[in-house]
Amino acid sequence: MVMALITIGFSVTGPTLSRFFRGRVLNSEARRLLALTRDGQSRAVSEGLPVDLWINPEAGSFGLEAEPSYENNDPRKVEFQLDKGLQISIRAGAVSAMTNSSTMGQVASVASVPKTMLAQPGLPTLRFLPDGSIADTSPQCLELLAQDGTALWLKQTRNRLSYEIKSNPQD
Repeated sequence: MVMALITIGFSVTGPTLSRFFRGRVLNSEARRLLALTRDGQSRAVSEGLPVDLWINPEAGSFGLEAEPSYENNDPRKVEFQLDKGLQISIRAGAVSAMTNSSTMGQVASVASVPKTMLAQPGLPTLRFLPDGSIADTSPQCLELLAQDGTALWLKQTRNRLSYEIKSNPQD
């Protein structure tokens, strides 16, 4: 009799608990990405060189490392895998490195664009500069999507100095 009641209890609460834990995984992954943005920004300021948070949506991985400079390999490089039930994608396009707000519509000369040596060329990269700012070429929004369709967004703040977690992409 007791076993039957326990079995009935688990069958009723099981689906609710599984949704709860899936939501926790999504929230945890978003917080880990946000922590990496803050770590990257802090490292860029303290080390005096750009730090990249690169994202590989196809492989479901992301990492943080300093751009190559006098050392080819960053000893503090970290790399993570997304949880199996999550996907990451870039939702807002990056601003081209060839334009900025003062030259909108004009093409800048190649000499006026600083050379960028990304840690992971060809991958979307959130680039943190030594002055504490975010590079104009950094994506404005990342989407973390769970299998059940729930999503969280990592978006640049209005002042473009950091990122924050949003539950609605229009916020």
